[in-house]
Amino acid sequence: MSKTKLSLLSIIEAIEKIERYTKEYSNADDFYHSERDFDATMMQFVIIGEMISKIDDTFKTQHSNIPWHKIKGFRNIVAHNYFGIDADEIWEIITLKIKPLKKDIENILD
Repeated sequence: MSKTKLSLLSIIEAIEKIERYTKEYSNADDFYHSERDFDATMMQFVIIGEMISKIDDTFKTQHSNIPWHKIKGFRNIVAHNYFGIDADEIWEIITLKIKPLKKDIENILD
């Protein structure tokens, strides 16, 4: 199996964990105040960013519909500015952007 495919599968796995960790919450405030689920979710965002850094730039260019650079940048914010994270912004990413990203990656894998 190629390094790219392994990275994409790892991203899918991290997204599925985020979905599991966040499914019982209906808003950013409740999610933010669940220390374990919030921290676990943030770790999955770091993993997604790390996996993106392992993907070849040519592949990213071929699949430019995915905002690879923005996702990697978000990983850096989570990893280096953890205490400055805006829970509402995180919640928006979880509720609006994770499912489309998962679908895009699944389409690439198919």
